[in-house]
Amino acid sequence: MKRNLSLLALTGTLALGGFVGYGLNERSTAQTAPTPLATQSPDTTTSTTTYDNGRARTEAEANTVQVVKQRQNGLVYISVTESADNSPEAQMRQRLQQQFGFPGGDGSDQPQTGTGSGFFVNAAGDIITNNHVVEGASEITIRLHGSKKTYKAKVVGRAPDFDLALIRAEGLPAGAIQPIPLGDSTRLDVGLKAIAMGAPFGLDFSVSEGIISSLERTVPVGTKGVQQQVIQTDAAINPGNSGGPLLSSSGELIGVNTQIYSVSAANGTGQSAGVGFAIPVNTVAKLLPQLQAAGGKVVQTPTLGIQFTDLSALTDEDRQQANLPAAGALLQRVYPNSPAAAAGLNAGTGNSLSLNTPGQAAEAVSTDGDIITAIDGQSITEGDDLRRAVIGKRIGDSIKLTVQRDGKKRDVTVKLQAFTLPADQ
Repeated sequence: MKRNLSLLALTGTLALGGFVGYGLNERSTAQTAPTPLATQSPDTTTSTTTYDNGRARTEAEANTVQVVKQRQNGLVYISVTESADNSPEAQMRQRLQQQFGFPGGDGSDQPQTGTGSGFFVNAAGDIITNNHVVEGASEITIRLHGSKKTYKAKVVGRAPDFDLALIRAEGLPAGAIQPIPLGDSTRLDVGLKAIAMGAPFGLDFSVSEGIISSLERTVPVGTKGVQQQVIQTDAAINPGNSGGPLLSSSGELIGVNTQIYSVSAANGTGQSAGVGFAIPVNTVAKLLPQLQAAGGKVVQTPTLGIQFTDLSALTDEDRQQANLPAAGALLQRVYPNSPAAAAGLNAGTGNSLSLNTPGQAAEAVSTDGDIITAIDGQSITEGDDLRRAVIGKRIGDSIKLTVQRDGKKRDVTVKLQAFTLPADQ
């Protein structure tokens, strides 16, 4: 029987559902955090240690208990109410809910509710969560670990293209803010322990443990659906874990839980299959200053303003027939007033050829446009290399594109700006 495998974001809907929905080295100085846990012995040991009033436990168990106890009060439970509206964004969310059969996705005009997770990231009380947890919310409330009291929260900034958001609660009591320190995702290794905390299916304070399964995974992240680097873990995460922390054995944040692969998403019962994804902590660290300065608005990412054919996805026969290189972005369209247009990039105007992309219907494309083969000196092996590189820059940055035109290579400098594609695209 063929299984339906789908990628799901992890927002809990009505406490029982889910909502569908790079590595960066820069570390923010905006955070203040408690001292990390002391270094533990390797988790593979089978020896026991005396811990917690003389009870014997393995060192691995003792480490997990210690991490959870020290970081549990940094966890935040998030509830949102979304007023019904007819905006394109709301309609898209409704279509996704209907597609995956989640409660509240019937297109009715009643307010929808959802749940998610988050965590304190600094002493000022800033809370990191996923953008898809709070996007479109008319009201946001949070609860702290071990408490039933709710506090209203507001959005400080959102980065939809990275599925991250920063919120802040009002009236928190003194001493309630216990930030989780940020680690460094460049120092991770496959096989290291990973501890996930959150509220899956609305079950407050659930902890699961596993390992880092891969550091070489890319999946579509954010509203643009750009393939971005994520941490794959087999720690059980489920709808409602969205925005919750993924921790190392030293108690540092290594990622933000965001998506799962599910074999049962088509009937609305998406749940963990042992393959979950987290946004790397270094992405959080890089975006944190921008989120803090957003003033409740969206952190925009630049766009070149082009449409292109990914040459790496074509057959060897098609590339040879059109005299095209093995990899690169073959420009099909350059939008007026876009950064690409300002830099003088040219799209194809003729020489159409029916190219056969494996698994897709034949498509007529122009083969005489500019071919972007590298960005800032890094060769493009697939189209997503270009998308990843651009989305990882800031508005106002300049990039150098290596472009092949009429068989000759030249370098083109592009100043990146925010650009919105026409509504019909």
